[in-house]
Amino acid sequence: MSEFDRRDFLAMAAGSAAAFAFVPSALGSRVWTHADALRIGVVGAGRQGRAAVGELTKIDGVTVTGICDTDERRLASGLRRSSGAKGFSTVDAMLKSNDIDAVVVATPTHTHKEVALAALAAGKHIYCECPLAHTRADCSAIAQAARGAGAVAAGGFQGRSNPVYQLARGFFKSDSVRDMVTLRAQNNEKTSWVSPASDPARYNELNWKLDPAVSLGLAGELGAQQFDVFHWYTDRYPVRVIGRGSIRAWEDGRKVPDTISLMLEFDNGAVLQYAATIGNSYEGAAEYFYGTNAAIKLGWSHGWMFKESDAPTQGWEVYANRQQFHNDEGITLIAGATKLAEQGKLKDGVGLPHPSLYYALADWINAIGSGGTPACSMDEAARATVVGIAANEAVMTSKPVDIDLSTL
Repeated sequence: MSEFDRRDFLAMAAGSAAAFAFVPSALGSRVWTHADALRIGVVGAGRQGRAAVGELTKIDGVTVTGICDTDERRLASGLRRSSGAKGFSTVDAMLKSNDIDAVVVATPTHTHKEVALAALAAGKHIYCECPLAHTRADCSAIAQAARGAGAVAAGGFQGRSNPVYQLARGFFKSDSVRDMVTLRAQNNEKTSWVSPASDPARYNELNWKLDPAVSLGLAGELGAQQFDVFHWYTDRYPVRVIGRGSIRAWEDGRKVPDTISLMLEFDNGAVLQYAATIGNSYEGAAEYFYGTNAAIKLGWSHGWMFKESDAPTQGWEVYANRQQFHNDEGITLIAGATKLAEQGKLKDGVGLPHPSLYYALADWINAIGSGGTPACSMDEAARATVVGIAANEAVMTSKPVDIDLSTL
């Protein structure tokens, strides 16, 4: 979707319903237009890898031709999701295959660098799941390799490809929100982060997120994805983070906190308050932007704008779908709403037809097909991940951590 500056947006707003003419290319058009299918290999058949396989099978012109995992049971599970895909037990074997054009890296975070560098060296396009890596050095190495490769390399920070988030960013950049006051985000999910296994070695391999030596905890494994939304919207990165964490729900001997709170400070005085827990699922994952004219709430598949009573009316509001939240009324942000309004189906467009992962993968594939730039470059992915790394350090040490992105 093309970006709109403030003047262009307001000119569109004057045209009433035309203010909703934000129609992302990945929402309703064919992504891959070449005669030959794009052949994709997925490395890692865990939960995220299997999810990627499922979304890739929805995209016309794309074929999952290979799945790689060192664990036989996970590999078998991944292969069941894609008919015709060949199984590989090593990355080298997959990359030597003549049936792979591009690679999705969905292995544990601390193993991303090895897989990503091997795929880039083999001339493959890559999509690397978020977070990019578990250390600053690894992030830098992947980003540097991507710059020198003749392939399309995308980071799995999904907000930048999400049609609802793209639409909301247009409003955020206009006078609809105006002066930004404060920022807030949360990620709540009731889950133990434990995968059972009788064999100790397999247990440790499956439950790497509970190993503080390699895990980025809630701040990095979950928070980095959300922090990037704020980077993208504000064109700024935090310079300092204060954090706390504790074990509130799962007293099973783990050393990685299951509940955290953070305060990320920006150089203009703005503060992002972040909280996450795997002990309670109420309100799920969401990002909030508070401005003097309105607030925006984003929930990955949905988005809403809450206008202040003294905010000026811009004309398009009369066409908007509205939703009540206790004492607040939210204007539902609907991607492609102009077309839906013309068809009398505006309410049918509330929410997205696919998970956010689908749009991130589709954007990457579209960039490969067009020779363009993906929504999230490896440089942006590296910056967002380093913020997550610093946030996790603040949680684990209970000390403020300065964030320096200048040498990435």
